Amino acid sequence: MTRRVLITGSSGFIGGHVLMAARTAEDVRLRLLVRTPPAAPHPDVEYVHGDLTDPASLRGACADVDAVVHCAGLIGGDAEMLRRANDLGTRALADEVRRAEVTRFVYLSTAAVHGRGPFRDARPGEVPVAPASDTSRTRAAAEEHVLAAGGTVLRPHLVYGRGDRWVIPGILALLRTLGGLPDGWTGLQSTIDADTLGRVAFAAVTTGPADGMGRVHYVTHPDPVPGELLLSAVAETLGLFAEDAPRISAETARQRVLDHPAARHHLGMLAVDHWFTDDSLWSDFGVEPGAGFAARFPEYADWYRGQAGLPPLGVTAGFEKAR
Repeated sequence: MTRRVLITGSSGFIGGHVLMAARTAEDVRLRLLVRTPPAAPHPDVEYVHGDLTDPASLRGACADVDAVVHCAGLIGGDAEMLRRANDLGTRALADEVRRAEVTRFVYLSTAAVHGRGPFRDARPGEVPVAPASDTSRTRAAAEEHVLAAGGTVLRPHLVYGRGDRWVIPGILALLRTLGGLPDGWTGLQSTIDADTLGRVAFAAVTTGPADGMGRVHYVTHPDPVPGELLLSAVAETLGLFAEDAPRISAETARQRVLDHPAARHHLGMLAVDHWFTDDSLWSDFGVEPGAGFAARFPEYADWYRGQAGLPPLGVTAGFEKAR
């Protein structure tokens, strides 16, 4: 039986990986909600115009589909625009889901709706929603609209992989500000690679249990990563420092980031636990979590080095090798 799936945000980081997962599946017809039609549309994909900031444009977007994966939204920027896109836009989409009687509705949210932490071995339903930014507040509001429509919410924490413009770039900025490697940092971080996250999101609307709708899941690898290992793995894999790089204590790190807001934000996050656990996720959706961060991250080294303007590994770089 052919399943008809609507994906929003397919040109974005996570949405793009959901789209890749969908294209490998059999008996799936895709509809993509887009603000601007692509210059070279795929012949087997239906494109419908829609803009979350214009609820009227969403009318009919969900007609005749079996499932919706909602990945679109704004991160950062003007508070009112965030409210219009993430909160009100998702409410309008949820109304369309109800109107079209769509039975499977999944929203890609974030564990940041819980605030700054620490969170250690937190499981769904155990931690209150307490967002600390306009982005997280509006995404928490979006979750409520999705759950009220009988949908499912997926909350990853740190997502890495091709297309990442925040997690690893922020860690690189932090490492450069520190001028060395962390020493004695104890915070545990939940991570997931974008490929696996995309497969989970697609599985949630196609192969997951029907009675799984209306739930919140954390999409995180079962093995959390110590913040110290996370930074060291990034530095080593990308060849950022020489082997004799200095070791930086958490206290020294806090002093060095005082005048660097982006680095200070990542330090504050990585220095405390953000460890979320969801035992039922992988069995419910039939997806294997695969290798953990230390083993998986090197697969993306060349992509990240290219994005950061770093030379290929093995080529001497003035900044990195001079440290």
